[in-house]
Amino acid sequence: MESEIQAWFTGRLPENWFTGAPEVVLDREEIAVVGTLPEPAQDVPEAERAALADGLVRRFREETRERRVEIAREAEHRFGRKVSWGVSLAGESVMFTTLSVPVMTRLRQSERQVLDTLVAAGVARSRSDALAWCVRLVGRHTDTWLTDLREALQHVERVRSAGPEANS
Repeated sequence: MESEIQAWFTGRLPENWFTGAPEVVLDREEIAVVGTLPEPAQDVPEAERAALADGLVRRFREETRERRVEIAREAEHRFGRKVSWGVSLAGESVMFTTLSVPVMTRLRQSERQVLDTLVAAGVARSRSDALAWCVRLVGRHTDTWLTDLREALQHVERVRSAGPEANS
């Protein structure tokens, strides 16, 4: 399914939007599409590069909004997931839209105390924000391991899809 979605977006998006095929990241609820914008001219002074990049990202967002909404509606109908958009420029990624999905979890008292400490210290506004902060922190510090794990899961999915169909 992931390769089908990647191929669909690569074929559906206008060729002049990005420097290559967009990165498509999936989970159960969302399809995130992130394309790389052309690099700005090299003769721009370093102090002005950030402002130029910000202007390029904002222009792309405004100029493509209508088409992105149209493509997202088609994809949401076809794949049954919401679509979010972003761009990458000069090594930085900017997401225009993303879903914030509630996730239920059961925590023991010692785990809740960790969240409450983060809230009391002003690191987070609520337990929900504290939990999101913890997830981001773990993701940042275990990125290589998580990447390896995701690749292994993709391999398992490929093997499953190539296997015999179960007839009930």
